[in-house]
Amino acid sequence: MAEAAPAKGERIAKLLARAGLCSRRDAERLIAEGRVSVDGKVLKSPALALAGEHDIRVDGKPIPEAEPARLWRYHKPAGLITTHRDARGRPTVFERLPPELPRLVSVGRLDLNSEGLLLLTNDGALARELELPARGWLRRYRVRVHGAINAERLAALSQGISIDGIAYGPIRAALDRQQGSNAWLTLSLHEGKNREIRRVMEHLGLPVTRLIRIAYGPFQLGDLARGAIEEVPRRVLREQLGASAPARPRRHANHRR
Repeated sequence: MAEAAPAKGERIAKLLARAGLCSRRDAERLIAEGRVSVDGKVLKSPALALAGEHDIRVDGKPIPEAEPARLWRYHKPAGLITTHRDARGRPTVFERLPPELPRLVSVGRLDLNSEGLLLLTNDGALARELELPARGWLRRYRVRVHGAINAERLAALSQGISIDGIAYGPIRAALDRQQGSNAWLTLSLHEGKNREIRRVMEHLGLPVTRLIRIAYGPFQLGDLARGAIEEVPRRVLREQLGASAPARPRRHANHRR
């Protein structure tokens, strides 16, 4: 017997995403194109929330059962875009993944020229949970910059900084070594805004020449080879997430058999 669903149900776009068919945004597009039906009726709005058993179809085909939430560590090389499609035709992270993997989404992003640890999951809800600033997880980076380090200005980043009207939170910065005109730093921050490290370093007169994420909360890049992907054991995921660890998916809004 199917498990009882919450009274409010779940949005149809979320159900399609959890079934591994597409992202929520793409699900809304499918609905707008009239390609999604529920109990034989074509949907006209993505606002529908469902509870209980329903016959949900895309292009006339029943959606599959949602898979259990899973998480992978991926060593992103520089030169890849963290998106499923790029209008400019640049290579993407998801084009380089092994074909046997389910459809994955990223936990946060790394820009084109950044590399290192990128977490990937088959569950959009888990991705959003891991991105929440309230979780308090540090993101750690090794950063190579060009220029001489001013220790006082570097230490002042721990108080946060405002650049062109954008407020950036505290950054813990440590000088690892200065090699001629270049220096290696380790930077730690809780919430990374778009291109935050590059903009902050540029503001200090230290253009970034290499940026490697080495940790995202408790998950480490370690010795994972460039371009390699490795699943995080479910036991480890439960240990790190505690009460907010994803449960096995319900069947309360899948197609009837």
